[in-house]
Amino acid sequence: MSAPPAALGAALRPEWPLDPAVTYLNHGGYGVTPNAVLQEQEVWRRRIERNPTHFFAEELPGLLRQAAAALAGHLGVRGEDVVFVDNATTGCNAVLRALDFVPGDEILITSLAYGAIAKAARHVASRGGARLVEAEIPLPVADDAAIIAAVAARLGPRTRLAIFDHVASHSALVLPVADLARLARGAGARVLIDGAHAPGLVPLDPAATGADWYVGNCHKWLMAPRGCGFLWAEPPLQRLIHPLAISHGYGAGFTAEFDWTGTRDPTPFLALPAALAFHRRLGGEALMARNTVLARAAARGLAEGWRTGLGGPESSFAAMATVRLPLAGEASPERALALRRRLADEHRIEVAVNAESGALWLRLAVQAYNEPADYQRLAGLW
Repeated sequence: MSAPPAALGAALRPEWPLDPAVTYLNHGGYGVTPNAVLQEQEVWRRRIERNPTHFFAEELPGLLRQAAAALAGHLGVRGEDVVFVDNATTGCNAVLRALDFVPGDEILITSLAYGAIAKAARHVASRGGARLVEAEIPLPVADDAAIIAAVAARLGPRTRLAIFDHVASHSALVLPVADLARLARGAGARVLIDGAHAPGLVPLDPAATGADWYVGNCHKWLMAPRGCGFLWAEPPLQRLIHPLAISHGYGAGFTAEFDWTGTRDPTPFLALPAALAFHRRLGGEALMARNTVLARAAARGLAEGWRTGLGGPESSFAAMATVRLPLAGEASPERALALRRRLADEHRIEVAVNAESGALWLRLAVQAYNEPADYQRLAGLW
């Protein structure tokens, strides 16, 4: 494992175009693209504009496959099994919309699922007369066994598709996706894993998760420009899946269909190799381990100071962690939003606040530019 550079934390912050007046603790929200990667993206934009016809017709097909091969090498899978999508939501929708459901079928999600994906699953289920089934997993979670038991209780002979978050967005919990996938496939269900947060947050091999389809974002923890996600599919199942926008590649195979869905800005994909190189320069797996240690320590310190608790065991968190706020009263999404805005406006702290299981939770995120002092600013606010 390569070691991260010595100057992490505030000393590294100029590598990103962040507002120096803001304590930024929400890298998991939308990511922050490093200056070096933005510069690489601009190089690609200028190259396109020199001769767009030649670029899109002659150069782009090969360049997209090269970028996909670079990502596949990072993930440890084959390049021909990976295609680019704009984001994880688009990738999940591509899978959901390509499958056929009939009355009596069930789609299984958990209560930890990202809201947009839960809505997409509900929409697809309703169109086919299927039923959306939710495994309730309240916070705080005791351990992985509790998650597995909750899912097992809702799996049934009618479950056709199970959708699991690799890293649940609001709770920040890293789910035992390999165990969940094994359980679901044993019950005869296909498995879609929403790995929106996983790439660059935790070591990742999509094939090892046991998923039939794995979707992830590169614009969060891998620090690519926004609009860079991917879909990995088991080879035998690739023929079932089509992009949301059917275009000239229809019928020509998995990569051909997804590589061209119409004219769009391909520079987030083309700049991805530069983002991967930047991630490696900061330590790669060593950086992920450092971020995990800091996130767990920051969350533990705040929970002890506030006499509250975490959203689950420390071992279930990586570079994000949830801490229950010491606030009584209503725990609604509206109150959570108002609190996030107050922290941003009055204290210049950008951090996610969510309402879950009757309580308000802070979701702390740690990236290379963060350091312990960033989280200590929160300690004295309650």
